[in-house]
Amino acid sequence: MNTRLILFFCLIFVTGFSQNKLSERYNLMPWPKKIEAKNLKLPIDEQLTISINVSSSERLQKAGTIFLRRLSGRTGVFINEGFPVKDSSSTIQIHFDTVSSLSIDSDESYSLEVNATNAIIRATTDVGALRGLETLLQLTTQGVSDYYFPGVSIYDAPRFVWRGLMIDAARHFQPVAVIKRNLDAMASLKMNVFHWHLSDDQGFRIESKVFPKLHLEASDGLYYTQNQIKDIVSYASNLGIRVVPEIDVPGHATAILTAYPELGSKKGYVYTIERFSGIFNPTLNPTLESTYVFLDELFTEIASLFPDQYFHIGGDENEGKHWNGNESIQAFKNINNLNTNHELQTYLNIRLEKTLNSLGKKLMGWDEIMTPTMPTTALIHAWRGENEGMEKGGAAITAAKQGFQAVLSNGYYIDRMLSVEHHYSADPIGDVTLTEAERARVLGGEATMWSELVTPLTIDSRIWPRTAAIAERLWSSKDVNAIDNMKRRLKVVSRQLEELGITHLSSSAVILRNLSNNYSIEALQVLVSICEPLKIYSRNAGGTEYKTFSPFTLFADACTADAEAAAAFKIEVALFINSTNDSGKQIDSKAIQSYLRKWSDNHTKFVTIPSNPKLKPLEVLSENLSEVSKILLTSLVNKKITQNEYDALKNSIMILSNPHADVELAILNPLNKLIKHIKFQYLKIN
Repeated sequence: MNTRLILFFCLIFVTGFSQNKLSERYNLMPWPKKIEAKNLKLPIDEQLTISINVSSSERLQKAGTIFLRRLSGRTGVFINEGFPVKDSSSTIQIHFDTVSSLSIDSDESYSLEVNATNAIIRATTDVGALRGLETLLQLTTQGVSDYYFPGVSIYDAPRFVWRGLMIDAARHFQPVAVIKRNLDAMASLKMNVFHWHLSDDQGFRIESKVFPKLHLEASDGLYYTQNQIKDIVSYASNLGIRVVPEIDVPGHATAILTAYPELGSKKGYVYTIERFSGIFNPTLNPTLESTYVFLDELFTEIASLFPDQYFHIGGDENEGKHWNGNESIQAFKNINNLNTNHELQTYLNIRLEKTLNSLGKKLMGWDEIMTPTMPTTALIHAWRGENEGMEKGGAAITAAKQGFQAVLSNGYYIDRMLSVEHHYSADPIGDVTLTEAERARVLGGEATMWSELVTPLTIDSRIWPRTAAIAERLWSSKDVNAIDNMKRRLKVVSRQLEELGITHLSSSAVILRNLSNNYSIEALQVLVSICEPLKIYSRNAGGTEYKTFSPFTLFADACTADAEAAAAFKIEVALFINSTNDSGKQIDSKAIQSYLRKWSDNHTKFVTIPSNPKLKPLEVLSENLSEVSKILLTSLVNKKITQNEYDALKNSIMILSNPHADVELAILNPLNKLIKHIKFQYLKIN
C-alpha cells in the first residue's frame, strides 16, 4: 500500500473518531471545543523540557515550573531540568503573543498539538497558554511501564468569559491557605474569576486603615491584612484568575454597624456581630450624607487593593424593616418621590455607582439591584429564578433583555448540597432565544459557596468536585452534556484535585475519627457512602440551629452531596427491576445482595465503637438500615417474604425516611422500589 493511501486511511480514522468516543478515552475537563486523536505517543521521561518563546510573562514562567513539579509528582519521573529552558527544540514548546491584562475581553483560546517528538501550545495571550498547559497535564497517560502524552490536535476556547467561584469568608473566615488551594483548583479547571465575599452580618474581613474599627471590632480578630489581600490577588493573577471583592450593603451590614452604629437606620439599636445564619434587619441609613462619606472612603481604600474593573456591592435580601420604622427615612422618601424601599435602595446604588466609576470600577450587585431606574452599566449577578417571579430563564435572562450584563448563579448554589447532575444541567442561557447582543451580555456564571455551614476543614468537600462540572458547563459547548460521561471523567479529576492540596476526600476521615474517638471508622465510612447532608438549608431550619461557633465536625459534615455507593446501588436496583431476559426471568441480583450483605452486617461493626454522645443520633439509622437490609437479602436469596417480614420492613423504612443526625438516607428511593418489587414477586397472602 503506497504512502498516500496510508495517509488517507489515517485521516479517515482521525476525523471519524467521534467526540463521544474520545470523551470516553480522555479524562479532560472541561471538554475542549475541538479535538482529534493521532496514533502517536510523546514519552514523558527524564529528558523532558519546557520552553517559552518569550520571557516577559511571569505567569508562564511560574506555571511552567509548577507544571514540571506536578507532572513529576504524578508520574514519578525524575525530570532532569526542573525549570523552563531557552531551547527552541524542547519537548513542550509554548508560543504566545501578548501578556493578558485579565479582563472580560481577555483571549483564553489556545491550540495544542502533541506528536511523537514534542507538544506545541500556541495562544494569543499567556493566559490562553496557561489553559493549554492544564489540558496537556490532564492528558498524562499511564502505559504498562511508562507515562506519555497521547497524540492529539486540540483547538479550545471558552463558551463564556466569566467562570467564577464565590467563597464567603464572612460567615466563617477562610484562612489564606484555604483560598490559595482553591485558586489552584480553579485554575486546573480553567475557571477565571474568584469572587470574594468579604463582609456580612457575621464579620468584616478586611483590614481597614481608614476605618480600623471594622477589623478591630467587627471581625473577632479574623480578617485579611492588606498585605495578605495583595498577595492573594497576585497569586490569583499568576493563575489567570481575576479577583472581585464584595462588600455587601445596605443590608447584611450588622458587622459594619457594630463598628459604626451611627450609620444605622434604627435609633437606639444595639448592634453586635451576628452569630446565627439568616436574614437580619440591621441596614445602613441611605438618607445620611455621612453614610456616603463613609462608603466613598471605604470603597476608595478597598478598590486600591483589587485591580479588577468590577466591584461587588451585594445589595441582596434587604427587607427594609428598619427603614420602615424610621420617621426621618420615610420623610426623605416622600421628599424625593421614592415610593418603595426598592426605589430608596436604587437611590443608594446610583450614588455608589458614581463613586465606583470615579475609581475606574464597574458596579456589580445581586439581582435585587435591577430596577427600572438603575443604569444598565451595572452588572447583574442573578441568583433568583422563575420561582421568584422572574420570566423564563431567570434573572440573568431578564437582565440581558433589559440591557444589563449578567452573571448567573441560580442553579450553581453549591452550599445547597444538591447533586452534581442538578448543577451540570443548569445553563446560563438554556433554551431561551436571545438576540446576538443579548447573548453577549450573558457573561457566564459563578458557583457560590456560602459559608454558614462550612469551616476550613469542610469547605473543600462542599466546593469540589461538583464545581468542576460547573466549570465544564461554563467553558465547554452546550452540547457537551452527557451526565454519565461527565461523572466518569469527574472521578479522575476529583482524585487529581488532591494533588493540589484540596481536602475534599481526606476531610471525611478526619471527622469520622473525631466521632469515633479514634476507634475504627469502617462502619461510619459505610454509612457516609449512602448518606447525604440535608439539602436546601433544611439542616439549618429557621436559621437558628447553628451558630458561627457551633461544631461542624458532626456526621453530616463528613457526608457529601453525592453519596458514591448510593448512586451505584440505584443503578443496580433499576437494572434488576427493569431488565428481564426473553423468558421473563429476572436477571441476577448478586450485585444488590452484595450491598445488602454489607449494610446488614454493618451495625455489628457500628456497635463495637464505644458509645458516645456524638454517635448517639446515628444508632437508629444504623440499626434500622441493618434490619431492612437483612430482610431484603433473605427475600432475594430465598425468593419469598412473609407478611411479618414485610411489616417489619415497612416499619423500619418508615423510621429511615426521617432525617437522622442531619442527614438523609440516599438509598431510600431504590430501597422502596426494591421493597415494592419484592412484595409483588414474593409476598404470598395466605
